[in-house]
Amino acid sequence: MTDILTGKVAAITGAASGIGLECARTLMAAGAKVVLIDRAEDRLRQLCAELGPQAVPLVVDLLNPGEVSAMLPRIVEAAGGLDIFHANAGAYIGGDVVEGNPDDWDRMLNLNINSAFRSVHAVLPHMVAQKSGDIVFTSSIAGIVPVVWEPIYTASKFAVQAFVHTTRRQVSKHGIRVGAVAPGPVVTALLDDWPKAKMEEALASGSLMQPQEVADAVLFMVSRRPGVTIRDLVILPNAVDL
Repeated sequence: MTDILTGKVAAITGAASGIGLECARTLMAAGAKVVLIDRAEDRLRQLCAELGPQAVPLVVDLLNPGEVSAMLPRIVEAAGGLDIFHANAGAYIGGDVVEGNPDDWDRMLNLNINSAFRSVHAVLPHMVAQKSGDIVFTSSIAGIVPVVWEPIYTASKFAVQAFVHTTRRQVSKHGIRVGAVAPGPVVTALLDDWPKAKMEEALASGSLMQPQEVADAVLFMVSRRPGVTIRDLVILPNAVDL
């Protein structure tokens, strides 16, 4: 791996597993110091001990608005700065609306939308002051093409896409890039509630990706030359026909 991110500091939410963890590993391999943000304290500390001194654990409950809004000084104190912020944490709910639980929806919507937007609001002043920075959201193909079996999740990712597109235009004058990586189905814990038959079919047909594919896309986005923004990067398994 090249050292294209040497001297950069990245922070990733939901970094204790799945896409967030793979992105942390990939950005570190490119030379960045990475702040891994999650609420799983024991897991975070174990991971960072394994990953080495370029990995910094930061325990934050992303469903606690006060903790999210107070993240920035903790990131800067722990890592010495902030150049890349990856709003990756999220939850997934699929299934028919008529059979759904609105209380479960509320938790997912709070994490996928409110917490993500609040986290970006928290770090933007730092990037505006330094006149540079990258903000990346883990969105989804469901934020671009409505997916019939996951209407609430799809709605949350449409909100993310709208925020990405409008915020990018507001902050580009400050030298800040905002973009979204929008993968198709990825093998992560978010798919734990998929019906067993659907999961087995997807694995057999090759219609699921591994988290590393998303991490490679994120590295591509944040390593472009200044003046070039990857607004949306859609990546799909070949077997997904959307």
